[in-house]
Amino acid sequence: MNLTQTEIRRKPSKVRIHVTTGEGVDIAWADDHESHYDFPYLRDRCPCAVCNDQRTKKDEEKSKGMPVLPMYKERVKARAAKPVGSYAIQIDFSDGHSTGIFSFDYLRSICPCAQCKSAGSVPA
Repeated sequence: MNLTQTEIRRKPSKVRIHVTTGEGVDIAWADDHESHYDFPYLRDRCPCAVCNDQRTKKDEEKSKGMPVLPMYKERVKARAAKPVGSYAIQIDFSDGHSTGIFSFDYLRSICPCAQCKSAGSVPA
């Protein structure tokens, strides 16, 4: 089976999750790109329904001119992480949140590296 360029781009060749050291997640992709995600970055971009609803509500409040004041949050860490099949990882965060499943497709789309940011492929 031949993979398309897009499929290769979103296929990890190596995944390292540094729970003990708290360094985050490192992924080497099949197209030789490398991504590093720290845990707070991933927690803020959790793709679960609850987090998506909270982000939507916050965006609606901003668009209505309502002030959205930042609250102090302790720096989130990972307590554990596990693979979900061969397509994703699930992280148990120190704030008690663990329902988000980070597919490799999603992780590649939010790669925080300068190259991906300058290409405009990473949402703010």
